Formats: sequence, C-alpha cells, structure tokens
Amino acid sequence: MFDVLIYLFETYIHAVEMRVDQDKLTDDLTRVGFHQDDIYNALNWLEKLADLQDGQGRAVAFNADPLAMRIYSEEENHCLDTCCRGFLLFLEQIQVLNLETREMVIDRVMALDAVEFDLEDLKWVVLMVLFNIPGCENAYQQMEDLVFEEHVKHLH
Repeated sequence: MFDVLIYLFETYIHAVEMRVDQDKLTDDLTRVGFHQDDIYNALNWLEKLADLQDGQGRAVAFNADPLAMRIYSEEENHCLDTCCRGFLLFLEQIQVLNLETREMVIDRVMALDAVEFDLEDLKWVVLMVLFNIPGCENAYQQMEDLVFEEHVKHLH
C-alpha cells in the first residue's frame, strides 16, 4: 500500500486542482502493476487523511499544553523507532510540524500497518500530510527542502 501512496504522490502531485476519477485512477494503478487491495487501502488512507481536517481544510486543533511532552504508546514505539521519534521532535522544534500535524502524521503512520517502517518512509508520510493541508505550504516546502537537500548531500 505504501508504494501506491508514494506513486500517487509523485505522479499526481501536479494534478491537485484537477478532479481525478477514482475508477480511472484505479484502472491506471492496476495497469501500472499495483494490486487491487493495495490500491483500495491507499485510497482509503488518503480519504482518512482528509477526515483528520476540520470542515475548512485545517488540521483539527488539539487542546493540549504546548509545553506538554508526547508519550508514545507501546504500539507507536514499536512502529516508530528512536530515530523516527527523534525526527518528529526535530520537525516540531523547527516548526515544520505543530501538535496537530504531528498527530496527523502519527495517525497516518499507524494506519499503514507496515511490517517495516523507517525514517525515509516517515519523511514521505510527513510530506503527504503537509501537502494535503491548506495553509501548510511553507512547512511543506521546508520539509521538501530537508528531504531533497539530504539526498543531494549523499550524491557528493
């Protein structure tokens, strides 16, 4: 399912304003070689991401003390290793994520139900979440710069 999400994100990122027929999209994804179950799960994952926003496209606000510390559940600790949790904290500190968007990222990571999940996967989830929230354009751009700047450094 995660491969389908990344493919959709990379392929259809420029078609944001364009309405995509779900049946045609499913046919296109099947033709590319993705399995029907993975396609359905990916589209459902994206739908649930939209559900995490209020009626005006903003992340649902939490009534939490901004100085509170996030305690991860046992299941979250299992899925998000120390490196991933540290990266989420880093993104909060540099204000790419706030309380609401962090929780959206964690929710979407847990919904992946992935056997293996690493920092690179987390970066893609953060990009997808930020891309889908109106008003997070600057945070998205900062995250995109972090992701692609790191890849450029590895090429040298």
